[in-house]
Amino acid sequence: MSNYPLSGMTLSELQTVVKNLGMPGFTAKQIVSWLYDKKATSIDEMTNLSLKHREWLKNEYETGVSAPVDAIRSVDGVIKYLYRVAGGRFVEAVYIPDNDRATLCVSSQVGCRMNCKFCMTGKQGFSANLTAHEILNQIHALPERDRLTNIVFMGMGEPLDNPDEVLKVLEILTASYGYGWSPRRITLSTIGLRKGLQRFIEESDCHLAISLHSPLGAQRADLAPAERAFPVKDIVELLRHYDFSKQRRLSFEYIMFKGVNDSLVYAKEAVKLLRGLDCRMNLIRFHAIPGVGLEGAEPNAMTAFRDYLTSHGLFTTIRASRGEDIFAACGMLSTARRQGSTAD
Repeated sequence: MSNYPLSGMTLSELQTVVKNLGMPGFTAKQIVSWLYDKKATSIDEMTNLSLKHREWLKNEYETGVSAPVDAIRSVDGVIKYLYRVAGGRFVEAVYIPDNDRATLCVSSQVGCRMNCKFCMTGKQGFSANLTAHEILNQIHALPERDRLTNIVFMGMGEPLDNPDEVLKVLEILTASYGYGWSPRRITLSTIGLRKGLQRFIEESDCHLAISLHSPLGAQRADLAPAERAFPVKDIVELLRHYDFSKQRRLSFEYIMFKGVNDSLVYAKEAVKLLRGLDCRMNLIRFHAIPGVGLEGAEPNAMTAFRDYLTSHGLFTTIRASRGEDIFAACGMLSTARRQGSTAD
């Protein structure tokens, strides 16, 4: 049986660990420094802890850092990494370099309960929530970790369906004892689970992205069934009670499908829905996935959609497609590994 991982613990949790082991209180800060600042991969590297204390730690704990088990590389520089997690399962993280920026898209669950029509992860069904350790390891063990400038919780799973572990990771990433990142470098993307959404807004200062995909409830419910429990109109009304005009950015993600949600009829409805809200829109061209009869919108339709929104006061960008040759969209590599089509 493996020892319990230290990586993924907050400072207060590590203080409890050292107290229970009979170690001096100050050793918690030494351990947290080794984990998140000095990037230790083993307890033996923690040389300012006495040999006795390192042995005590090793009896019950390990750093828990584990390298990716597979990677595929796109011609445009995007790299999709596969990580093994508990139960012999796998999750993905996607590294996206872009000139002086480098973004990592991380996963928060194995599979997903949301069952969005256009998402390969949803086709897997839900298997497990990732622990804080398993989420953080996607960052901690990333070969390009030192180049990262941004992190987005936009990988496998719905982050706010796993709020306790995700919020713990956000604390570690932004705390002075942890990675010390500015919240402005981190974005959480969600379909809009109300209870988790309120917690996130009130407990974190990181950017927020809402998966919209259609301003019309009936159509959004067809694309993203969570609409039935969490109507987008209610989400927007909730968001109006918070101030997004200062540090935090609020955006809406809109995947565009040919002949489905790409006409100006939907642009007009989006303007109505979001009027008066301090936000922006990101348009994303759909990447085809097996077994789903949807196509990506044409470039001219996306441009016209963007121009209409921008001209009506809703700042809008078209996100460049990256990693399409390696199916960089969520769930493709892990699905292949589950089906045994990728060699261990």
